Amino acid sequence: MSKYIIPHDHIITKENRQAMKGHKSCILWYTGLSGSGKSTIASKVEEKLFEMGMHTYILDGDNIRMGLNKGLGFSEEDRKENIRRIGEVAKLFVDAGIIVSTAFISPFRSDRQMVRNLVQPGEFIEIYVNTPLEICEQRDPKGLYKKARAGEIKQFTGIDSPYEAPENPELEILTEGRSVDECAAQVIRWLQQHHYIPVEEPALPNS
Repeated sequence: MSKYIIPHDHIITKENRQAMKGHKSCILWYTGLSGSGKSTIASKVEEKLFEMGMHTYILDGDNIRMGLNKGLGFSEEDRKENIRRIGEVAKLFVDAGIIVSTAFISPFRSDRQMVRNLVQPGEFIEIYVNTPLEICEQRDPKGLYKKARAGEIKQFTGIDSPYEAPENPELEILTEGRSVDECAAQVIRWLQQHHYIPVEEPALPNS
């Protein structure tokens, strides 16, 4: 870093923003194979959090690659840079007091650890969307597995490029045989149990 770049300390802190919003800020980092359900679950969780009055935002892989990370390819080096940039952006959202969700394959443990190291302990929540490869291939919503099997796409995660599953994720979602609502409810419960968001009070019966 240049000696002429000096970080500026702001008067309003992350803690001030969290107190105003009524919940902690954190990164919900969904990782898993293509077609595992990361984006679908992240979207449903955001919907539920929004209904509860939480301040949230989703950083989705394809959307980010159309803007911020436009021009990056899928080589190992570009994938690392893709995750590094997302990590830095997610860190800003945490500082803003927002629960930010990211839905990226992010196949390498070292890259996910790099993002974890950017924020304070407890602010990076690794959510392993654990869906068997054969089910992801059956879903294949974008037809990517079919192209990878045909050799049209190289270095495709799960086919000819490895996926390093999390060893100790904060949360593991087994999607096989479960609905999106059930998976999302698991995330919400975890956030409540670990005091990131308040537990909703039951509605009082009409008198």
